Amino acid sequence: MSNAQAELIRHSFVTHVDENRLMDCMRCGFCLPACPTYIYSDYDETQSPRGRIALMKAVRDGDVEWDGSIEEAFDLCLGCRACEPACPAGVQYGTLIEETREAVLSVKSQSLKEKTIRKGAFDHLFADQRKMKTAVKLVTFYQKSGLQKVVRKVGFLELFPPFMKEMERSLPDPPKKRRAQAAQTEKKTKVAFFAGCLMDTMFQETNRNTIELLNMLGCEVVIPKNQQCCGALQGHSGEMERARRNAKANLEAFSLEGIDYIVNNAGGCGAFLSEYDRLFEENPTLHTLARQFSKKQIDISSLLVKLGIVDELAKQPQTEATEIVTYQDSCHLRNVNGVKDEPREILRAAKGSLFVEMPGAHLCCGSAGIYNLLQPEMASRILGSKMEEVKRVQATTIITTNPGCLLQMKVGVEREGLSETARAMHVVDFIHEKIMESIGG
Repeated sequence: MSNAQAELIRHSFVTHVDENRLMDCMRCGFCLPACPTYIYSDYDETQSPRGRIALMKAVRDGDVEWDGSIEEAFDLCLGCRACEPACPAGVQYGTLIEETREAVLSVKSQSLKEKTIRKGAFDHLFADQRKMKTAVKLVTFYQKSGLQKVVRKVGFLELFPPFMKEMERSLPDPPKKRRAQAAQTEKKTKVAFFAGCLMDTMFQETNRNTIELLNMLGCEVVIPKNQQCCGALQGHSGEMERARRNAKANLEAFSLEGIDYIVNNAGGCGAFLSEYDRLFEENPTLHTLARQFSKKQIDISSLLVKLGIVDELAKQPQTEATEIVTYQDSCHLRNVNGVKDEPREILRAAKGSLFVEMPGAHLCCGSAGIYNLLQPEMASRILGSKMEEVKRVQATTIITTNPGCLLQMKVGVEREGLSETARAMHVVDFIHEKIMESIGG
């Protein structure tokens, strides 16, 4: 690398990576046992949060020359932020890794393929919900028309990487036609529903179940028009301006007047929505609006507990436990929003099942947005370990609270040959199933 290139990268780090945040790290090492990539890279210090922070500072100060190994250290970070609750100094690692990726992206020469993928994903697919719905309609046609069976039979999928084949086998079933459920007449709480991009397309059934449960528990649910993808995928990939664009659209779409909560059912989205204020620190007007918006955020499991779902489940007739249920945490739901007890409280209350805590449930499953597509080797290693824990507790139902985690666990079930004995479900679908069983729906 030439001196000019090295200086360009260093200057980009000076511009984008906040030195004060870097200096918060005391190098105590409390983050190490919380970091999956540190554990699964045989305790390589460069794959730990404090190791990456040291690299950020060294690049920023010009003490090390940028090369592929440094870039790999940043690329292999899951962004799960498990290091943050473990850190006694309150280091804002999630912000630092996003700033670092923005710094790299601003000077890195991208291939035509990468430019095309980023533009297609961030300027079209995840920037326009109509285009996302069109894409999912094509997937639904592929599943329903018989084309999927033909593709599998002729072996066309063998042309794709193994993980892509597993993802194809793990696609959720197309939404089914259903009769409308009687809505609760007395409305005590008014909520605005953040439908999400994947949740409102690929997981429409879960969104429908979410609304039905909220109605049953006395909620008036409004779904603001013109809402966009939360921006998490963009932000985590260093595309901060595109993330701000989506965030601004959502701030405009959601009116806070008369709204008790803004509820979401995707842990990763909820974490990013709750931190919108940090995207607009240099814009006082939007920063104030974002803080008000973020304060209204609540995860569906937390809201259901507030609304009394545990008592509703307790009213169901006691039946013999016919399934073993375990839970895989959504990293951002747990590590950013601090929600870990509510989903477990719900699962323990459900009749006809036995909840068993899965060892290491707090550690990332390897999905991490699109990490499993970009870093399939590390993601596969993490998922393999996760599935060993699933088998250890003999779980027949694996519950998650995030679409990426759900798809990852479905892949794990397929890969381990457990599809006849185990299933992966969103917590909303699990609760809805239990409620419908009790009323004969």
